[in-house]
Amino acid sequence: EGMILDVGPGSIERIKGAIDEAKTVVWNGPLGAFEMQPFDHGTVEIAQYVAARTKAGKVVSVAGGGDTVSALAHAGVKDQFTYVSTAGGAFLEWMEGKPLPGVEALKR
Repeated sequence: EGMILDVGPGSIERIKGAIDEAKTVVWNGPLGAFEMQPFDHGTVEIAQYVAARTKAGKVVSVAGGGDTVSALAHAGVKDQFTYVSTAGGAFLEWMEGKPLPGVEALKR
């Protein structure tokens, strides 16, 4: 059995199409094994695409998680997203509206 290490050209085009229709992009996790070339291609291309759409004022881009932050840095666009969180799982739970123990403690 082979291992899938990146998305292909067809997937990249479908993802770009979805981004074109979106007003907000929430990104969690790279699209492939971006740490190894050439398997960073899909992640880098989509990251740069989201950054360009953000700069053009077409989308609000939000990204979270350690691997995601590393992937965006690798693509050279970490500072071009609207908001980037290193919190990962906690960030996603916050986005879902779940109570976070630390925040709840501070509210008391």
